[in-house]
Amino acid sequence: MLWSKTMIPTLKEVPQEAETISHQLMLRAGLVRMLMAGVYSYLPLGLKVLNNIENIIRQEMDSCAGAQVLLPALQPLELWQKTGRDKDIGQVMFRFVDRRGRKVCLGPTHEEIITELARGHIFSYKQLPLLLYQIQTKFRDEIRPRFGLIRSCEFIMKDAYSFDKDEAGLDKNYKAMYEAYLRIFKRCGLQVLITEADSGVMGGKVSHEFMVPAKDGEDAVSLCPQCKTAATFKEEAGLNCPKCKAEISKVNCIEIGHIFKLGTKYSAALGANFLSAQGKQEPLIMGCYGIGVSRLIPAIIEQNNDPDGIIWPKEITPYEVLVIALDTTKPKIMELAEDIYRKLNDLGLKVLFDDRDERAGVKFKDADLLGIPLQVIIGKGALEGNTIELKLRKTKEKIIGAQEEVYKKIKEIIIPTP
Repeated sequence: MLWSKTMIPTLKEVPQEAETISHQLMLRAGLVRMLMAGVYSYLPLGLKVLNNIENIIRQEMDSCAGAQVLLPALQPLELWQKTGRDKDIGQVMFRFVDRRGRKVCLGPTHEEIITELARGHIFSYKQLPLLLYQIQTKFRDEIRPRFGLIRSCEFIMKDAYSFDKDEAGLDKNYKAMYEAYLRIFKRCGLQVLITEADSGVMGGKVSHEFMVPAKDGEDAVSLCPQCKTAATFKEEAGLNCPKCKAEISKVNCIEIGHIFKLGTKYSAALGANFLSAQGKQEPLIMGCYGIGVSRLIPAIIEQNNDPDGIIWPKEITPYEVLVIALDTTKPKIMELAEDIYRKLNDLGLKVLFDDRDERAGVKFKDADLLGIPLQVIIGKGALEGNTIELKLRKTKEKIIGAQEEVYKKIKEIIIPTP
């Protein structure tokens, strides 16, 4: 992609409304733009990052034999009333009456909807276990949207739901999802803390939260530096560790995932039953597994940045290589840059070509701000010695050499030998 043909509106100054480093960098690097408080448009770079995250999640859910569905965002309030959660969620839910007089809402989550779907299609124990998942937009009327995509009114989530005939089946699915989450977050370049958590309005007896340590995180986790035990931070619990009695520390975090053993909370309330091997009608035993997909973007940035900008992990980056032509008025520089751009594309790499008529300083600053892992720089060296420069964004290491040397190094970094 040519920089001049896409939309990357970088900013020099930090926007006043941006409180966290991730929010600042998302705005400065041109990933998103705010339409109104808590509602954002994804620009081309932001959407590429989002798609990369979704692809990782989809691959890991598919590896667990999950089947993808897409459930409605527009939901009948009646289903929520049957479980009583319309009162539990309260004013956070967007509700209105349509022209037919139906009471409807914009879904803040989808437990009732998936259970209603299962009620009409699962009839026998022979159809179990079943794992369904979706990646869908959710809506919550936040009283104070803040931190960009971390707490917004419109956001994207992956939610998976398991259906089993017994507790042993639920335990197996829960373990599979727990391990899939570890793989997903590792592929996203994240270090996470896992805590036992309160199930809240979701229900069920067992749940775990996946938390990303971040300086400006809105949640807090108590962490034992000695035995690494982590738990949801409670002021009244004091700073002693329950396992080794060492002093614990408070760590600010961003919640990125939450898994629950729901049991029969929703199936019993909504009549989602199946015929057991003994010929009895039993409620489906359910689990729920959520990931804040759009929230992952700021979480990744919070853990992967330096004073110059973003440093994208390999699987998340919108482009793998940025080709920079320093002086677009020099035909030889442009010809060489275009040739390199074509050859890198032919290797199957995702390449962005900075073909703008801008000063070298502007291009260098924007390159570091965007955080693309590799920068191929074509400048005076191409005119004087037929050499080009390769810069590694994360380490700032620079390699100067002939084209073939640079291609070889790029292939070693991006396409490692098995």
